[in-house]
Amino acid sequence: MKPKALFNWSSGKDSALGLYKTFKEEKLDIIGLLTSINQEYQRISMHGVHVSLLEEQASSIGLPLIKMELPKEPSMEQYRDIMNKTMNGIKSRGVTHSIFGDIFLEDLRKYREDQLKSIGMEAVFPLWKKDTKKLIHEFLDLGFKTIVTCVNETYLDKSFAGRIIDENFISDLPENVDPCGENGEFHTFTFDGPIFKTPIQFEIGDIVKKTYPKPNAEDHENGDEYVFWFCDLIKNKTL
Repeated sequence: MKPKALFNWSSGKDSALGLYKTFKEEKLDIIGLLTSINQEYQRISMHGVHVSLLEEQASSIGLPLIKMELPKEPSMEQYRDIMNKTMNGIKSRGVTHSIFGDIFLEDLRKYREDQLKSIGMEAVFPLWKKDTKKLIHEFLDLGFKTIVTCVNETYLDKSFAGRIIDENFISDLPENVDPCGENGEFHTFTFDGPIFKTPIQFEIGDIVKKTYPKPNAEDHENGDEYVFWFCDLIKNKTL
């Protein structure tokens, strides 16, 4: 029997490619997708995608969805408590591995590994240390389709929100922006590709500006707030 695993699903391209590669390796039995949800807005944390479209993704992939609901602005202590409760519940179902789409953020990987180790679980990173330029082209070559739902104005302007990632998008990125957005430059919603039975249908809504206070004093050199542009995606009402 294969070890049971949970996939940490953001709804974006790295998750989609990581899940595809995990399916192909056939070493783990994935029992479900775990996604962090903003409890107040019922949207995916940072990606801004409404839970109704997340549910469409899970249904098309054919895996159960586990929603971890978080307060609007959770403290680290609140986040840890909710995460530990969620993961201990998942572990009680015989799950031993937790899979992530991270590529090269060492501190984040160590944090995930330490948290899982504390409850006797193991972290898996199918995309780890892969060349992000090659990964984004592999993603497109496989037939995946994804749309940018959020951009960090520190790196990209409003015009990038709501764009489909293709060769033109990649060539338009500034040199300091990772092609997979691994430093948080942008986030995406993947709506078609080899892991989906059918494409996810949606309409493009408004592009909205949101600001968040900078947590550290050293971050205040360029202002007191982070600015993000979110492209709202609306579930196709004809479905």
